[in-house]
Amino acid sequence: MNILIFGKDGQLGKAFQALFDSLLPTLAEKSNIQYVGRAECNLSDATKLDLLLNQFHPQLIINASAYTAVDKAEIEPELAFAVNATAPELMAQYAAQHGATFLHYSTDYVFDGEKYGIYLEDDMRNPLGVYGKSKAAGEEAIAQVFASSSSGGAGQYAIFRTSWVYGNGGNFIRTILRLAKDRDELKVIADQYGVPTSAQWLAQVSLGLVIDAKGRLSAFPPGIYHVVPVGETSWYGLARWAVQAALDAGIPLRTSSRTIKPIPAVEYPLPAPRPMNSRMSTDKLRKVLEGQGDMSKLELLNQPWDGAVRSYVHHLAKDGSI
Repeated sequence: MNILIFGKDGQLGKAFQALFDSLLPTLAEKSNIQYVGRAECNLSDATKLDLLLNQFHPQLIINASAYTAVDKAEIEPELAFAVNATAPELMAQYAAQHGATFLHYSTDYVFDGEKYGIYLEDDMRNPLGVYGKSKAAGEEAIAQVFASSSSGGAGQYAIFRTSWVYGNGGNFIRTILRLAKDRDELKVIADQYGVPTSAQWLAQVSLGLVIDAKGRLSAFPPGIYHVVPVGETSWYGLARWAVQAALDAGIPLRTSSRTIKPIPAVEYPLPAPRPMNSRMSTDKLRKVLEGQGDMSKLELLNQPWDGAVRSYVHHLAKDGSI
């Protein structure tokens, strides 16, 4: 099986590399995996992307790449749309035409965050900024490609919406811990809500939908799936939890969980607006995994966010990354 993974230098791409390294001995077929970063293929270059797809002939395409500079996107809309909308559309076209499986990752930023309750997959998109608009356009383009495909349904796709991703790379948790080493007090937004999501966990859960216990590609209902751990918090709550986890791991910090002060988002203005509510239901994915009958996949989906963050911080402490 030929597997093509875009975004090798990002947090999710690195998580997939680690995951496939552990899975290779159990895959049913000999797998040829190619990891692609910007150096190998600039996704804003449609010609090079098309050439790569047709040269490698992947049966599984994982698009873990994205333009994620939320504020910078406001002044680079063309680049954001090229990477987040046009490139995924081309990948989808290849998958639909050649009977391949396509996994794509999207974001809570496709919503405006004004819903009182938890977002469902079919709730109306209403992105606030360029980044969210480009990701929403990517979702729409992928769905349209497969809906209009004449491939007879041989190709399949899943769009995984997630939020607040952290892993091997720059992220909110690392930033908070770095600041906590130098400052006596931190002020963190307390009225934006979502779910911190481990890149490692996200890679495992999403791959679990498309690869069976014998390491073979499996069929699944195509469409959008929300993929976040159990629970919810605010940026303020996450900051306090991460700092306390670091202190528990023996990391000397000047800031404690008690000296982190909650502030409203209006006191920390940014170039691009953020959704205030990023909570998403995972019931749709849960029902599909139940149908597959693998309880280990359900157990993984049901893991709470706080335990995963604690483990992540302890791992950073152990390898000296804090």
